[in-house]
Amino acid sequence: QVQLIESGGGLVQAGGSLRLSCTASGSAFYRYAMGWFRQTPGKERAFVAAVTWSGGETTYAKSVQGRFTISRDIAENTMYLQLNGLKEEDTAVYYCASSPQVLVTAAGGYEYWGRGTQVTVSS
Repeated sequence: QVQLIESGGGLVQAGGSLRLSCTASGSAFYRYAMGWFRQTPGKERAFVAAVTWSGGETTYAKSVQGRFTISRDIAENTMYLQLNGLKEEDTAVYYCASSPQVLVTAAGGYEYWGRGTQVTVSS
């Protein structure tokens, strides 16, 4: 079983940056692909980015491509999401998740989830 804890959210002005972290505990973290999702009230959880277990491959939602960067440090059991050029529409609760599959973009493909961290972008 894998436990995931997100951190790094906060309030930032449009155009600013944040770095989210997702720290994992439990067994076999290195075997899982990892992803970030985000959710706003009344909407379904939306895919943001994913990275393979090795960190060698990544994929992004079109809305964040070129602005966000996903990475992971297996030795530190931590995954990151660098958010640059933030826009008001990036405001959401951001969740990290782990998947036994490779670069899954659907929420249903993820097995373990963190509790989320709030990102709020002001104008």
